[in-house]
Amino acid sequence: MQIIRDRIEKDGPHSFEWFMQQALYHPEHGYYSSGRCQIGRKGDYFTNVSVGPLFGHLLAAQFAEIWKRLGKTNDFIIVEQGAHDGQFARDVLEFLREHLPEFFESLRYRILEPFPILKEHQRRKLAMFGDKVEWPDSPEPFAGVHFSNELLDAMPVRLVSNGGEKLVGLEGDKFVFVECSQRTTASQPSRDRGAFNQPALDWIDETAANLNRGYIIAIDYGRSEEGFHGKVQVRAQHRNLDSPFEQIGYADLTMSVDWESIIERAKANGLCIAGFTDQHHFLTGILSVIQSGRFPQLLLAESPKANRELKTLLHPEMLGRAFQVLALAKNVENNQPPLAGFKFARHLIQSD
Repeated sequence: MQIIRDRIEKDGPHSFEWFMQQALYHPEHGYYSSGRCQIGRKGDYFTNVSVGPLFGHLLAAQFAEIWKRLGKTNDFIIVEQGAHDGQFARDVLEFLREHLPEFFESLRYRILEPFPILKEHQRRKLAMFGDKVEWPDSPEPFAGVHFSNELLDAMPVRLVSNGGEKLVGLEGDKFVFVECSQRTTASQPSRDRGAFNQPALDWIDETAANLNRGYIIAIDYGRSEEGFHGKVQVRAQHRNLDSPFEQIGYADLTMSVDWESIIERAKANGLCIAGFTDQHHFLTGILSVIQSGRFPQLLLAESPKANRELKTLLHPEMLGRAFQVLALAKNVENNQPPLAGFKFARHLIQSD
């Protein structure tokens, strides 16, 4: 991308965080912001949503349980961030309209979308729901649930380790990594979480501030063990590329989420840990609650297609273990049983 090259030629090496921000989110040339990002069989990668509508149906049941816990409030808001073309919202709303009309009538669906081209895709896909769906210009206070699927892994990061940092520079006309000692953070531990993923921590600050009462549910792929050292992944047309400097603006850049730093920041903002587990156990818990009859209105379709979707979402060698689910709560009674999705939760991280 010429704009990146020009800036480095003028000012010298820049942080990888800045490079990633330009490659993914530059208003005109970014991979996401330009609308080039394609998901599914004909795109660059698969997500839970691209597997089929079952993922949205299962999450709709989880949202319904949260609505009941909050007293079946008439101003319940589902906030989605990272909604891509709006397919998840459509799957959720269609399911609720058919199976849980009381909940459907009580809720509003709010999408936080900064990019006009994606917002237009979402408006077309969700036009059938009229003013049930809204697109505020900026985050607003709400009570309900904030949901994201593969949002945090695409937030820009710095490549910090062992007291140094990898910057992006030029060698001739080629982009290269330049090692730089951390003069400004020399007194801090080498695993400086704030320096590593500050945009994700800022996101927690903002979301916690706007959540009056309810839950935050984030689904993403990451690691929780001590000694976390993330590696940038680059994907285009379902292939892993060798370098983030290939196909700039046409390839996806992601980093495994450092869940421990997210949880630390959440606690600092007064949020409680309502659950953390892998996707296999999370979706299995929701499914078991539906099958137990606690949601008598709900009936998940049984068909070869639905069975294939479920296998893809749950199987450990597919998406079941690759993704983790974190739930955070605010101003919710803490003496209640776990949410349905954490009925069989494996405690992959300490919550206190």
